[in-house]
Amino acid sequence: MGNVDTSVMDDLIRQRLDEILPQALEKKLAEMKEARTPSMTIIATKGTLDWAYPPFILASTAAALGWDVSVFCTFYGLELLKKDISGLKVSPLGNPGMPMKMPFGPDWFKSINWNIPNIVQAGIPGFESLATTLMKQTIRNCGVADIAELRGLCAEAGVKFIACQMTVELFGFSREDFIPEVTEYVGAASFLPMAKDADVSLFI
Repeated sequence: MGNVDTSVMDDLIRQRLDEILPQALEKKLAEMKEARTPSMTIIATKGTLDWAYPPFILASTAAALGWDVSVFCTFYGLELLKKDISGLKVSPLGNPGMPMKMPFGPDWFKSINWNIPNIVQAGIPGFESLATTLMKQTIRNCGVADIAELRGLCAEAGVKFIACQMTVELFGFSREDFIPEVTEYVGAASFLPMAKDADVSLFI
């Protein structure tokens, strides 16, 4: 060993380290990635019946997969956190491309896509209530859970419900208006760092 040039030994050691370290690092990173719990944040801004489904469906699904999920409700999205959500309605005017298929009658009748002009929707008294009734009937016919059930599933699965404090004050709400599962009342400055660090961040 004494006759071996130390510079050659150093080169051999460096060469071996260059071979081993990337493999070890790659393995370690893979282990860390495997052990890490994915996270998702959702910003919910809509307060209608149809727009209530996407955040709760996505949140409950992600939570069922073992993800950490937070739903930040702001502006009209606060309606989704109220104790009483039985009054949520569909707004056809807010979605002019919404198909109006009937949830009753023979198959040929139910297959018709009733594209009703906005001026008719706006001019007929009670059209919003009619659209809401038809949507709820369609949901029941398809065996889809209602909003209260979906929200309950989210809460049971550990989804964090966060209310926008600024909007709560803006609209004159009190904390007693909301379900007890609301974990935090914070502003955008507190929520944005959570969204930045999340694997998936959605705006609905």
